[in-house]
Amino acid sequence: MIEFLKNIDTQVFLYLNSLHNSFFDIVMWQISSIVFWVPFYTILIGFLIYKYRKQSLYIILSIVLVIIISDQLSSSIIKPLVERLRPSHDPALEGLVHFIKDYRGGKYGFVSSHAANTFGLAMFLILFFKNRIFSISIFSWALIVSYSRIYLGVHYPGDIICGASIGILAAWLVFVVFTQRIIKKPLHAGG
Repeated sequence: MIEFLKNIDTQVFLYLNSLHNSFFDIVMWQISSIVFWVPFYTILIGFLIYKYRKQSLYIILSIVLVIIISDQLSSSIIKPLVERLRPSHDPALEGLVHFIKDYRGGKYGFVSSHAANTFGLAMFLILFFKNRIFSISIFSWALIVSYSRIYLGVHYPGDIICGASIGILAAWLVFVVFTQRIIKKPLHAGG
């Protein structure tokens, strides 16, 4: 069964990774870069501070906690434990994977830290803001960032799905603690 799932994962990866062109090579490279999103993160933090004043500290610390949990679970625990080669390091896929700037990532890719972190952030904000348009937008952002990792040839779809699941679970757990233990009264603008 595991081999069957790995085979499907590989076939879907090869198909998705083959859908490339010079324009999207540039776009996906940027989307996958953490530095590219610094303005977004800065605006988000500024908005939280402006809207929630003193309570924004708890919100921002909760977001940081979600990302720490997601990142450490994926990078420091699961990747070294599972040791699944990234498609970019798999000898069986040599010559079949499209790379950009010869970027190949670290040796192991299961699970995707990008997916865990972006979906963790997205899920926490979805639970916090409870706004349909914002939820669709931030979920789409997490999906595109995660897809960029397949496009770049460094993650299988299974790496993304499992990473996203870890991020979503971490966000839900932190949100439950955040709303039930840390904040005793409902958040409101102006703190």
